[in-house]
Amino acid sequence: MATPEAEPTNGVASNPELDIKKLHALPSEQQELYLLTFSSDLARHVASLDADGATAHQFYVKKQLFQIINLASPPPTRVIRNNLGQAFAGIFGKGDRKLLFESINELLGILNAAVKTDKGIRAKHAAAHCLGLIFEAAGDSAIGLSPLASTSLLKLVKSTAQSHTGLRATLLKAAGRVFKGVGRSAEEQVARDAWRQGRALSSSDKSYLVQTNACYLLEQLVRHTSYFDNSTDFDKLQNAIWKTIESGSASVRNAAASCLSAALVKNYSEMAPAEISLLTRSKTMKKKNKKNTDVDGDEDVIERPDSPAPKKSAIQLSFTILTLLKVLSTQYCRPATGNRARAGVALCYMKSLRGLGEQVVETKYADIARHFFVDLLSSPAIAQHRHRTLSTRRYVGIILENVIGREMLGEAGQLGAARFLVNDILKDYPQALKERPEPSKQTLIGALSTLSALCSTLGSVTNVNADAARDALLQVLQHPSYTVQVYASSCLRAFVLACPLQLLPSVTICMNSVNRELGLLGGPRQSPRRCVGLANGLSAVLSTSTSQPLHGSVDVNSRVLSQATSLLKSSSNSDLRISSTQIQVAWILIGGLMTLGPNFVKIHLSQLLLLWKNALPKPLNKDNMVQRNVLELSFLAHVRECALGSVLTFLEFNSRLLTLDVTKRLAAMLQNTTMFLNTLPSKKTTDDVSQRLSPALQLHDFDLMVRRRVLQCYTKLVDLSPAGSSEVLLQTNLLPFAVAAFADPDSYAPSSLSTTIASATGNIESIWDVADNYGFGVTGLVKGFDIEPLPGEHESESRHHWVTRHGPEAMIDCTLLSPVCSAREHDSIALYVRKSTDAFDLPDPPATEVVNSALQLFAICLPLQTPKIQESILEQITSFLSANILQRDIHRKSAMMVNIAYALLGALKVAVKETRSSPGDLKGSAVEKVIQELLHVFIILPDPYVRHIAGEALGRLCSSSGNALTTTEVNYLVDQIVVNREPNARSGYAVALGCIHSQLGGMAAGYHLKNILGILMSLSNDPHPVVHLWALDSLSKVADSAGLTFSSYVTSTLGMLAQLYASDSHNDESASLASSNLEIDLPTPAVIARCIDSTINVLGPDLQDMGKARDLIMTLIGLFQTESDALIAVESLRCQEHLSLYAPGHMDFSAYVKQLQHSAASSSTQIRDMAVDGLHNLMRRNTDEVIRSGDAGLEDQLWHVLDNDPDHEVVRNIIRNWLHQTGLTDTSAWVQRCHSVLTKTKRIVEVEVQPDAKPKASQTELQDEEVAGFAAAANAPGDDGSSTQSSQELLKWQVRTFGMDCLSELIAMVTKEATFRDEAPCVLALQKRVADVVRIAFSASTAGVVQLRIRGLKIIDQVLKLFGKTPDPDFPEATLLEQYQAQIGSALTPAFSADSSPELAAEAVNVCATFIATGIVTDVDRMGRILKLLVSALENFSSESESAAIGDLKGLSSNAQVMVKMSVFSAWAELQIASSEQSYLVDVLKPHIAQLTPLWLSSLREYARLRFEPDISSMGSASLSGSLDTIYAALNRETLLKFYQESWLNLVDAIASLIDEDSEFVFDALDGKTEFSEQTAPPNGKLDHINYRDEPVAFFFVLFGLAFEALAGRPGDLQASKEQILEILQALKKILRPAVSGHAIYQEVVFSETMDMLDRLVLTEGLQVQTVIVQIARNLCLGHPSAKRSQSLSAGDEHLSDDIDQLFELTRIMVLVLTGLVPSLDDGKSAVRHELNEEAVALLTTALSALVDAAQVFPSIIKTDLHACILHIFANILGTGSCQATVVPQALPILKRFVTSITQKAEPGLDTSTQLRATLTRFLQILKHAQNREFDAALACEKNTILTATILLSSAASAFTPDDPLVKRFIEELFDCLGTRTTSKVAAGCCRSLLLLPKKSPFETSLAVQLLPQIVSFLANPSDVEGLEESRSTLAHTLVAFLSTLQQPQQQLVACKIIIPALLARARKEPKASAETAARLLEIAGADQAGFRSVVGGLDADERGFMEGVLRSGQGTVRRVEREDSGEPTIALKMDFGV
Repeated sequence: MATPEAEPTNGVASNPELDIKKLHALPSEQQELYLLTFSSDLARHVASLDADGATAHQFYVKKQLFQIINLASPPPTRVIRNNLGQAFAGIFGKGDRKLLFESINELLGILNAAVKTDKGIRAKHAAAHCLGLIFEAAGDSAIGLSPLASTSLLKLVKSTAQSHTGLRATLLKAAGRVFKGVGRSAEEQVARDAWRQGRALSSSDKSYLVQTNACYLLEQLVRHTSYFDNSTDFDKLQNAIWKTIESGSASVRNAAASCLSAALVKNYSEMAPAEISLLTRSKTMKKKNKKNTDVDGDEDVIERPDSPAPKKSAIQLSFTILTLLKVLSTQYCRPATGNRARAGVALCYMKSLRGLGEQVVETKYADIARHFFVDLLSSPAIAQHRHRTLSTRRYVGIILENVIGREMLGEAGQLGAARFLVNDILKDYPQALKERPEPSKQTLIGALSTLSALCSTLGSVTNVNADAARDALLQVLQHPSYTVQVYASSCLRAFVLACPLQLLPSVTICMNSVNRELGLLGGPRQSPRRCVGLANGLSAVLSTSTSQPLHGSVDVNSRVLSQATSLLKSSSNSDLRISSTQIQVAWILIGGLMTLGPNFVKIHLSQLLLLWKNALPKPLNKDNMVQRNVLELSFLAHVRECALGSVLTFLEFNSRLLTLDVTKRLAAMLQNTTMFLNTLPSKKTTDDVSQRLSPALQLHDFDLMVRRRVLQCYTKLVDLSPAGSSEVLLQTNLLPFAVAAFADPDSYAPSSLSTTIASATGNIESIWDVADNYGFGVTGLVKGFDIEPLPGEHESESRHHWVTRHGPEAMIDCTLLSPVCSAREHDSIALYVRKSTDAFDLPDPPATEVVNSALQLFAICLPLQTPKIQESILEQITSFLSANILQRDIHRKSAMMVNIAYALLGALKVAVKETRSSPGDLKGSAVEKVIQELLHVFIILPDPYVRHIAGEALGRLCSSSGNALTTTEVNYLVDQIVVNREPNARSGYAVALGCIHSQLGGMAAGYHLKNILGILMSLSNDPHPVVHLWALDSLSKVADSAGLTFSSYVTSTLGMLAQLYASDSHNDESASLASSNLEIDLPTPAVIARCIDSTINVLGPDLQDMGKARDLIMTLIGLFQTESDALIAVESLRCQEHLSLYAPGHMDFSAYVKQLQHSAASSSTQIRDMAVDGLHNLMRRNTDEVIRSGDAGLEDQLWHVLDNDPDHEVVRNIIRNWLHQTGLTDTSAWVQRCHSVLTKTKRIVEVEVQPDAKPKASQTELQDEEVAGFAAAANAPGDDGSSTQSSQELLKWQVRTFGMDCLSELIAMVTKEATFRDEAPCVLALQKRVADVVRIAFSASTAGVVQLRIRGLKIIDQVLKLFGKTPDPDFPEATLLEQYQAQIGSALTPAFSADSSPELAAEAVNVCATFIATGIVTDVDRMGRILKLLVSALENFSSESESAAIGDLKGLSSNAQVMVKMSVFSAWAELQIASSEQSYLVDVLKPHIAQLTPLWLSSLREYARLRFEPDISSMGSASLSGSLDTIYAALNRETLLKFYQESWLNLVDAIASLIDEDSEFVFDALDGKTEFSEQTAPPNGKLDHINYRDEPVAFFFVLFGLAFEALAGRPGDLQASKEQILEILQALKKILRPAVSGHAIYQEVVFSETMDMLDRLVLTEGLQVQTVIVQIARNLCLGHPSAKRSQSLSAGDEHLSDDIDQLFELTRIMVLVLTGLVPSLDDGKSAVRHELNEEAVALLTTALSALVDAAQVFPSIIKTDLHACILHIFANILGTGSCQATVVPQALPILKRFVTSITQKAEPGLDTSTQLRATLTRFLQILKHAQNREFDAALACEKNTILTATILLSSAASAFTPDDPLVKRFIEELFDCLGTRTTSKVAAGCCRSLLLLPKKSPFETSLAVQLLPQIVSFLANPSDVEGLEESRSTLAHTLVAFLSTLQQPQQQLVACKIIIPALLARARKEPKASAETAARLLEIAGADQAGFRSVVGGLDADERGFMEGVLRSGQGTVRRVEREDSGEPTIALKMDFGV
């Protein structure tokens, strides 16, 4: 790749320079590349300049540009022209314009030069392009040159450019830009010439691109000049556009629509023309309209307000909304208008309405909607032609539902629209007022479809209008038209989904109406159609109850079923037609019930199978059928069709019930039905209406409908069938039956007469254009390049081919891709068996559905057959294709080819495991051969769609069959490409090669890579667009699938791609007309961009090192960004997304973010979503950085994208990620953000509104006054109120709800943080904003939408829990939330209003409890309505009445009642739990607690029943005699379990806390003694009578079982969450006390299971959980029967009972906990799991203490083992370095307690003594080890060890003998430590403890004997070691205290004689100590005067004198010392000893 000399930088200094010599020295193919990169750099350089820079560089840049334009070789191609044009526009648009005239003149010179050579034409092409862009950028400064420019451009069109398509198109585009730049200043004559030429070319030129650009020229003239705003010119424009819009190219239709809509929008006025009567006579309307407008002085107001143009005398145009729409509808409804033109007119509608803007559309919605319903849908020309009706219905749907309903209208507008549709259209049926005629059938269909879409979009807001809408819909359901009924049912379904509270009333009314109508069937007022309509409505509504189980009713379901079965039984007694209606109604109802799922259906399965068997019997013999007349046969077929409909819904929703037996039975029924179809006569039509079952339906139609159902059911059955059932299904004649449906040349319905004529005269280009809703029996599964997936196909990356465009315009164009139009009435079952969520994905007509289902069935079944059968079936297909009849019927052959290609692709997909169906195989060599031959025929067909399918199939065939076939196939394709020059064939082969490589993948296809790549690269250079487009597409597939093996080809591929992109043969501006026309709708640059993306992915991170390749890729991506085509834009964004992943350092981050931001605002959903994905990827790393890098308003933009598409998951994820990243650091900003989402107003795209269009008053949702107030007050923070803000409407409620979810999540994050750190910054930040949070929550909880209210209350609940006990920082005596009581109270009120919902009421009850429990108000009298609410709720729900209500919320379904009841009980339970801390709650609870406890217990029992009882309904129909709740328990089980699941723990906790308080009545209640009122007993009273022996209370096992089960948890079941585990264990601790559990827990099974679970929890859970488990184990030990026994028995009576094992188990759990904490306990097997922080130390001490407690109750026969174990643990702790600082100090008191306890009883036994001596030995070893100082904590260890040994000796003196050598050794060690500075203090303390032991036994005395000499010597001979003074003082003190421990005076005297001289000796050698010594001496004197005297008397004179001196010196300090040292000597276990 060539790089220019100078690298462009943003500095003004460097400029890229074109080195012409270097350019020409390069080989010719590199010259283009060099020029490409140079021109890109130049354009980028200009783009980076500011205004001054552009001025400074102007001269220089201009020189370079002209140099390129005038290059002889290589001449500038399209991409280079674009770069030049950008550079010109840049320097003149930004800089000054001194060179402007010179440049324009030079360009004009080039244009007007008389050169005919190719080079000259290229130069002119470039000059024309540049000229256009210069005028667009700076035309206002070159007005004088504009006439010359435009005439020169247009003159060339006629002359030089006649033979060059691209040049012609460029000239027109440039002329358009000239007028756009010059605007109003254009000369009229010049403009008129251009107008004339543009009109002529737009309608007559053969080139699509020229037509498109001619329309662009006309559009600019209309928009920017005022010469054509009159009727004459408009007429001419219209005539031209109506011709153009018939074009086969979507781009041309788009441009034409754009042009016409510009004229219409520009001349729109709200002032109606004078003669209103025009509307009635559409023929003359336009002419009159043009004459009438001499409006006084208004015409210039209608122009843009700043118009400089003079007033026109010509007749001015002016359209009201109705006349504007009439212009379009007149053309649309003309019979001569073709399908493409209709699609074009639909585009005109769309563009005009968008042009008028939201305000106009909202105010004129009624007129617009009526126009569509009446003037289009109901127009006779449309309504009489089926395909036109359906396609028009689709267009109207796209415009009204998508463009207006979703894109343009805000929430208020949508509500207004829904009101209009209900009140002004639906309410008029049936006609009630004479002046309001009944709407036509088509009007109703349109209105219902639109209303469905509005309900889905509005969701809960629909509630505002709910009753009116429901009544209107139930009326329309009874319309005689079947289509209206189906649409009404669909609308009713959408309505009920939006307003769940309407489910019960709707079902009830429908059911009663069906009953009423069925009753009238026999009489004179019969209306069979009405019955069917109501039945469909009822089923549609029933099918919603699974998605909202709170609102469904078991009672209704059961009534519907019994009604349906009785209808089926009684239908045989009626007349044939009545019977057919009854049967149809019955099966429709059963179909609706099937949607309730297996829990409902399994109860009735046997009954259903019987009903189906009766409806689908074996047919009688053929003769019998022949005798029947057509009416009877129609009836028989109709009955089967209805029954199969319910079978299909059964299969869809109840696949779980498909056992082998059920599958066999259903397969037999389907088999019977196929036999029935085969016996029908060949003539299936009759002209005698009395012989038809329904006037519009022939037997032929019934036959088709049954066929469709059979095939659909078979497909479902084979797809879902259980293992082992395939034989049953496949031994039938399935495949021939399916093949006949899609590939039999004879058995297809004859086409309509018009189609036959068109086909015969050759007017039909291809079967896709037939537009007769049948298309010669072609499948509906192929729509262009998009292929519908098979049932069960695994999700691929995208369902759509990359060529498929998206958005409303594309949806309109897409309608032209198939001859078949789908509609809802084709299959009423689609009301609840939905294929997808897309509102326009409707069922095809029955004839097409037969083909579709047959194809899917064939695909699933063929691979499962034996190779012989496969071969014969495929041979049959081949023979069908070569049938003679097809030579006359070429279109039938095309249709069969499409079908067969799809069938083969489907079968191969199944064989290569792309679906969930069993794969089978297609590997027989004969089978492969036949498939191969068929596909070779298809791959070269002219139809690109079939080629695409065949290519995909060949790829899968190679993948399925393996290497041998692949090699021959690749060689065959390569040879054919060489031989066959036909473009379609070559493109087909190229597609096949790409698919083969991508299916096999890089490893398997590596062998062929070089071969395939070589061929594809040469085909990519082929000038024919069809060839190079598909070759390049295959190239990208090859690169994607080859992965790294492709990397060696990357450089050559990149070079080729850049060359192709630069060359003019590979884009729509090529010279050849044919090429240009093929390029315009399938642009090659887009596929080049795809190839670039593939190479980026191949290189991956290596991009960072490959400079050249990367630069070229960046250059190309930069060029893609400037392209206007959406496909290229999407691919370009994809390239950049991958680049930012692999080489982020080489991208301009900020520029990329800004580009994504710009693209996210695109009107194309495809581009928007791609950009949002890009943002998501960047923001996952660091959201704040992205927000900072983008332009202002990026965050707002994200919210507005979400507002446009509230379900946009990616945007939601972006915001959630951001919250998780910065929520805790930026809490305050997030509160503000959530607040602004509630108050942010919707952004409206500004339209150039005419001044006389009156803006409507800003109006917010009425119930949201509060929010609207906030909106006004806050002026929408985050918005600058700029001009785009012309609305006062809030964001959609779904977005506001999401904002509330974010706030709720933020508070949850902060709450979690607060549990770790009270003063965390985020907690304080939130505390400061608490007023805002409460305000936000309050405004949400009073909003008009239930979902918002629920969120508001949830947030209030969270705030109460987080800050309920926080004091107000300003007034510490009050709580922070006290001031918000009123708001919280008011927020709760709407939750109990009539328009509330059960979820909301439950949440509100929850908040009431939290409010009372937090203690914001502690005075019961002041709790006011909040407490009242709780009390009244309790009263309502304590007695089980049928209609329990809460507040004004009445009519709850049984499930909803359970939900609210459980929340009420749970709320009271919360109060009970909190009452242990909040004493004021005791008064709140006192009146109710006795009533509550039994209610809690019965709820828990109910929960246990639901959770553990086997599915009642699996007992089969035997149980149908029980109550409904019992029968359908399984149906409700999942729903109800959820409510119990949420609150059972609270109930258990409440009961546990009552047990804790030892409340009398709790034990009564637990024993079931409390009087339950009769109703509260569960439906099956069994549980009451089970007697659990006497020990545990009656309810013990319910409580224990629930807790145990939640902890043990069945896999996949709702196991307890981490937080819950702790709560459950705490409750369990309270339940497992003897008073409640008796000895039940010690039963062998129960006990061992419990231990296993506790073991598991200890090993897997955290410290808090372990703490509770230790406490449970301790309590179980202490309460153990054998523990109690051992205390009552004397030692001799003991024996080992069986349950002693249990005690061991319990202690083992405690030891397990310790093992996890102390590293050295587990013999180094595992690393220690927890660091020893405070929590761990607390747990350790708890566990040690528990062990010691347990040791005390162990039977003595096994105690010794436990004692050894405990001592071992203590020794290990002592020897562990990490335990020294924190654990040992805590463990010492426990050790002391333990040792004391085992030695206090009489004389300790030999065992104990041995154990304690061994322990002392161990301590001495530890001491030795510590003194070696080999580990960090050695010093602390040494101190702790002497301390511990001291405790051991002092506590267990009785265990040691006086002359024990161990003790001696220890004392020596002790004095060693005493003499060491670091340990001296501790050692002194130990000496003191040991010396001062009470002398109870010889051991203590011998200790004193051993200690005293050493101490005395230590005192009398102070050592030189520093720092021992303190120890000496301690010991001096100790010696004095020692005197008092001696009992006999004699001993005291001897001691005095030793101690006093020692003290004096110390004073002599350590003068500093004399004061202290004096004090000690005085103490001795005080303690034993006689002894003191005798000792002093015995001293010699020196000594005595010295002593007096000492005493004197100490007098001053004596008193102080005494004060300090008063107090008895004790063993002081100071924890910081010597530290």
